[in-house]
Amino acid sequence: MANRNRPVAELFGAACDGDRAALARLLSLIERGGDDAREVSRLAHPHSGNAYLVGLTGAPGSGKSTLTSATIAHLRATQTEVAVLAIDPSSPFTGGAILGDRVRMQDHATDPGVFIRSMATRGHLGGLSLATPEAARLLDAVGRPWIIVETVGVGQVEVEIAGKADTTVVVVNPGWGDSVQANKAGLMEIADIFVINKADRKGLDDTRRDLEQMLELSDLAGDAWRPPILPMVATTGEGVAEYWQAVVDHRAAIEASGELARRRQFRVGEELREIVARRLELRARELATGERWNQLQLEVADHRLDPWTAADEMLDGIGG
Repeated sequence: MANRNRPVAELFGAACDGDRAALARLLSLIERGGDDAREVSRLAHPHSGNAYLVGLTGAPGSGKSTLTSATIAHLRATQTEVAVLAIDPSSPFTGGAILGDRVRMQDHATDPGVFIRSMATRGHLGGLSLATPEAARLLDAVGRPWIIVETVGVGQVEVEIAGKADTTVVVVNPGWGDSVQANKAGLMEIADIFVINKADRKGLDDTRRDLEQMLELSDLAGDAWRPPILPMVATTGEGVAEYWQAVVDHRAAIEASGELARRRQFRVGEELREIVARRLELRARELATGERWNQLQLEVADHRLDPWTAADEMLDGIGG
């Protein structure tokens, strides 16, 4: 039972009928994990596969949330429904999201065609926990045609988002300067679209030139799609329509080439591998208080056994 009165299946049916409270409850179950989260996934999976995921990443302060808010306004002008998963850094005290993107996007809070959810990274390397693809699948299953996944934009997350989205948008600002760091982060490799937000600031032309030079040096010569570099002032809405048209154009291009199907197949494979790894980890933790675990720790500490062999023995025990 998901709560005292409503089983998961009943909540899922209500969410499919437009019950926002039921949808929020299901997302909470996904974040919490466990048997209820698995049941949500089982129910949602047959109804998913129709939504399009747009990943939005870039350095903190680049204006990603402002861009997301402007994108919502653009989509709602045509009555297009949209959902947003805003991935925030986890609070070290509660494990919850601490940036509060729903507050920053409060202009859309009462719009029934918009659903915004902040999700915590929960310490996961790269910032995207297993809950994120499960949450996106649920939003897909209940009928949201567009899902925007906005990352906090630090560390490995810039690269990881590429494996979680159909179109990846990288947001930079004029005068970003550190093109070497961008290459290290893999942004040049994952970007399908570049947005230079705050384009009314000094340095727009230099930033555009830097990106164009980096694209020239990248391995994109034979690709059918070359990432466009689009100026924008998200606070005023300038450039938002052109940006969203680029998203639509990219979707059409990768659908026609078969790249979209390949990306989604890769994403499923990565998710399955992560699920298997997580379940093995949980099983290992269950055995972590056992006598054999303590014995292996002592053997490794005394240099009688290397940690890889010790881990193999633990995994053998799990299989048994």
